[in-house]
Amino acid sequence: MRRRKFNFPVKALAIILIILLALCFILGYIWRILVSAEYFQVRDTLSNEVLSADLSYLKGKNIFSLDLPKEAARIAQSCPDCSRVMLARVFPDRIYVKFVRRKPLAFIKLYRYFAVDEEGVVFQSLIQPDDSGLAVITGLETKIFGLKLGNKYESRELAMALLILKEAARTRSLKDYRIQKVNVAGIDNITVQIPLLQAQSNYADWKPAEKKQFLEVKFGQGNIRDKVAIMSGLINQEKQNLNNIKYIDLRFNEPVIKFKDVK
Repeated sequence: MRRRKFNFPVKALAIILIILLALCFILGYIWRILVSAEYFQVRDTLSNEVLSADLSYLKGKNIFSLDLPKEAARIAQSCPDCSRVMLARVFPDRIYVKFVRRKPLAFIKLYRYFAVDEEGVVFQSLIQPDDSGLAVITGLETKIFGLKLGNKYESRELAMALLILKEAARTRSLKDYRIQKVNVAGIDNITVQIPLLQAQSNYADWKPAEKKQFLEVKFGQGNIRDKVAIMSGLINQEKQNLNNIKYIDLRFNEPVIKFKDVK
């Protein structure tokens, strides 16, 4: 049997190669025009809020030649309370800047108050603890050094305090029992304070107003989700008698309720 002769399509491939080279040349020429044209030079910046960062260095640069992810990372470095910064081109000559602000989970008390998000990043906030309704974490003065805003702090005590607050916020039955203060004496000795509702007071209406009362709950490390669930169950179980409870201790295998009238 005679072998079939295979004819390699050299001519067709040469034509395709020429066309591709021509397209590359045309596209390259168009790109050079775009990155050099004055029409596409940045003249203004837009934002979703009043700009606090100086972005004037972007003006005059070509809108196509800008490395937007790189510029966004650069701007984010000067914005400690930003979780990220996003840039977008608005043709023909503007850049849109979107600041995604960190959401504070609590405040920490050091030499003054600082906001902290659920990841443990410390930053400044325009709101104050009394106006925010957020918990204040104390006892970290000797555990956080060289504070630098915008940094995440790998403190076990801070991480545990934040975990307690996150789990409590996720627990629906605790929506009326907001944690107001978290005192971190040590990794195995964390006390949360929950203000008691006025309706829970068992004092007669004719008596003068007493000092605001709190329910204290003590935590140790480990199984925080389970301990918050136990705290929720005990609070709802004893909700008519919370003013008589000195503290709830969850540091041991079995929860302990200490009543004020028990010596």
